[in-house]
Amino acid sequence: MKAATLSGEPPIVIAHRGASGERPEHTLAAYQLAIEQGADFIEPDLVLTKDGVLVARHENEISGTTDVADRPEFADRKATRLIDGQEYSGWFTEDFTLAELKTLRARERLPDLRAGNMQYDGRFEIPTFEEVLQLIETHAVESGRRIGVYPETKHPGYFKALGLGHDEPLLKLLTQYGYDDKDDPVFIQSFEVGNLQALAKQTDVRLVQLVASEGGPPDIAGRTYASMVTVAGLQAIAAYADGIGPSKDMVIGRNAIGQLGAPTGLVEAAHKAGLVVHPWTFRRENYFLPTDFKSGVDPREPGDLAGEIRAYIAAGVDGLFSDNPAQAVSAAE
Repeated sequence: MKAATLSGEPPIVIAHRGASGERPEHTLAAYQLAIEQGADFIEPDLVLTKDGVLVARHENEISGTTDVADRPEFADRKATRLIDGQEYSGWFTEDFTLAELKTLRARERLPDLRAGNMQYDGRFEIPTFEEVLQLIETHAVESGRRIGVYPETKHPGYFKALGLGHDEPLLKLLTQYGYDDKDDPVFIQSFEVGNLQALAKQTDVRLVQLVASEGGPPDIAGRTYASMVTVAGLQAIAAYADGIGPSKDMVIGRNAIGQLGAPTGLVEAAHKAGLVVHPWTFRRENYFLPTDFKSGVDPREPGDLAGEIRAYIAAGVDGLFSDNPAQAVSAAE
């Protein structure tokens, strides 16, 4: 039976920060596990070091995902920065060379929900983007299966203002490892608009505009994400991108008691504009699930993630981001 996706092919499973439900996110161990669990793509969020190297971290502020706060030699690096209009205090990748970052060790970002992942605290380094691509290449050589890569440029405008641009090192590495054509398994995503428009002029790889249910792109004052998912807004996105990455609730909302409702029509509208739809993020813990898919009141316990995913597949999504690739792959079969 033909899928309800834009292409008619089954939806892809994107391992969100790797298999981050089972290993600390954005580590080679998390990416490796995601590959073993059958993910079609792995997703590294990319920030830059002081010496201009792309590394995989959810944010450039790293106190929540590394042991940097416990390292006395870096105590004087603590700072406060204004990023995309919000103030953050902590330790930032742009204040460290790659060699310095490599001395740090990763930690579980959600210890209250994922206590089991804490057994891996202190074991893994911060990987570079090139190390992620090397991991994929090694797997392809050993197995014959080529995994896709789905990098997100984090705060590109902020980094560009520091003289640390994403575009050049990103495209150079993608080309070096054979990801430079529209048919290659690669998407570049961003919440900003300007850097995607710039990338569209520099590369043939597919681009995805991230959108959220609140706020708007940080590089365009006054524009809202809500305006970007109107018919006209989707047509404008289609001029420079190949898809959208919406938050889950933009695809299927929830009612007053948190139960999953009916599809909003966003998938159908995006498909009419020629855009694929890859919503985020599907996680198995009750804390993240709709009320009718929870297994109980303990927020840490797993619920019916497969049931939630199947509802979105029925709505026609072309792919989905999940912290739990094994369950997502099974549900998407």
